[in-house]
Amino acid sequence: MEWKIALICLAGLFGLLLMWPFMIKPLKLVYHLVSYLVIGGVLLYVSNFLLSQAGLRVALNPVTMLTAGVLQVPGVILLAVLHHIFV
Repeated sequence: MEWKIALICLAGLFGLLLMWPFMIKPLKLVYHLVSYLVIGGVLLYVSNFLLSQAGLRVALNPVTMLTAGVLQVPGVILLAVLHHIFV
């Protein structure tokens, strides 16, 4: 009975070993998205701090943070221009 359990455990570990490359790609995508969100949040926070004297503030939400994170400084400029046009 014990050898059957050991064999099942080894088969499960072998299955995980075979699936490992397919499990890494989604984790890399999540890592990149989170890093873009953090970078975008920092950029927007700094730009809001600097541009608040001019009366220009861009909202901090996941969409604007991701835009600023992916596009970096041009994304912040884009968001500021769009905010100025539509608000």
